[in-house]
Amino acid sequence: MIADLAWGVGIVVLALAASLARKLGYIDTDTVNRLVMGAIGLMVAWFGNRMPKRFVPSAWARRVHRVGGWSMALSGLVYAGLWAFAPFEVAVVGGCGAILAGLVVTIGYCLSLRAKSKAV
Repeated sequence: MIADLAWGVGIVVLALAASLARKLGYIDTDTVNRLVMGAIGLMVAWFGNRMPKRFVPSAWARRVHRVGGWSMALSGLVYAGLWAFAPFEVAVVGGCGAILAGLVVTIGYCLSLRAKSKAV
């Protein structure tokens, strides 16, 4: 839980520091947006990486955590990469698409396991 709060505080501190640097003329607004959005993508990847490591008693839940963790980690890395290197419009659309794809994969896998468990 402390690490979760540290991510939130870290992103707020990054946003405030980047805003101050923008006001002082060191960086432009686009760079501020890219820094903060890239940090959010890395946070999603970090949370996705932690998902499979949490203990859950059910084998089905462990499978969901593995798939969800992989999909969120990969989508978070794609999101951060797009915000770091892609044009702004591509980063917005592609980044949102990457996160949505990660969610769809996870929810789809949950629904497929649910259907399998009802069939058994």
